[in-house]
Amino acid sequence: MTVHLSHIPGMQPANEEARSTFPAETLACELVRALRGRRSQTALSRRLGYRSNVVYLWESGRRAPSASELFRIVARTGGDPRRVLEGFPVDVSDLDLTQPHGVGALLGRLRGTAKAAEVARRCAVSRTVASRWLNGKSEPRLAELLALVEVLTLRGLDFVAAVAPPERLPSLAPRWREQEARRRVALELPWSSAVLRLLETADYRARPRTVRWMARRLGISEQEVGRSLDALRRAGLVEARDGGARPERYVVRPVAVDTSTATEAERRALKLHWTDVGRARLSEGKPGLFSWSVFAIGRDDFARLQALHVDYLQALRRLVDASEPTELVAVANVQLFALDGRG
Repeated sequence: MTVHLSHIPGMQPANEEARSTFPAETLACELVRALRGRRSQTALSRRLGYRSNVVYLWESGRRAPSASELFRIVARTGGDPRRVLEGFPVDVSDLDLTQPHGVGALLGRLRGTAKAAEVARRCAVSRTVASRWLNGKSEPRLAELLALVEVLTLRGLDFVAAVAPPERLPSLAPRWREQEARRRVALELPWSSAVLRLLETADYRARPRTVRWMARRLGISEQEVGRSLDALRRAGLVEARDGGARPERYVVRPVAVDTSTATEAERRALKLHWTDVGRARLSEGKPGLFSWSVFAIGRDDFARLQALHVDYLQALRRLVDASEPTELVAVANVQLFALDGRG
């Protein structure tokens, strides 16, 4: 299944292909080199407080810096360690990431509800090792930190790109360009998400279907389906296979497309798109659950409703991820707001 991650805290769907090919060891060496810039290895080593040329050992892969040493390098080369996590749903304003205890706290916050045993399996380490990392009792090395960020958030590439420009990282640059192209499709063609989901249904997988069939199933034009299919194919999200005398078969690639890094304006546009779709379906009298409730409530209880709103969307995603067989494509629009604009 191709996963489009929405901007909901704590949502980290699994993606085995992305994890298994995430080049953490290689990226660890390249990151140090990229951060060093025009400085000599010796100069950076001394700037970090080492008498020996430890940077050479890090860049050659003979040794590895700890996670906190990565953030020390960022700080010593003119960066702000906290800004690396700006795009992640975690607050690090009170953490000193250049210290082991700060890294431990960071991992604890990124962990969310992830079980140590599952993290250990995905990182190919023992449960004891994973537990010690997640509880701040021991510190991962840099490559291990990168693997942990990928496992816990599915955004390892975003993390690395926030540390150093992707073009300076040979093993990241092509993957980054591909990921950005996929994000653009999701953000600029909202119906592509629905088309992609339709290709995953049992009805479509049973035999090739025409564009007309897809349009009818989604309630959109054939032109909209065609635009979405073309964009999905160019971005490598689907593969078209010749059906001979029958329609082309589109096979979905098992990758993740994370739209949580979108700007506020881009997220607003997506929300408006699906809100407009719901309004149009309601205006046309089409089936669906369209409900509302106007009420007066205390501010503390309103905050509890907001937490329930997020809990509902997380439960929805868990149910969707486990649902078999997939038979239809649906949209859930859930709105909660204070009329005074202060909620």
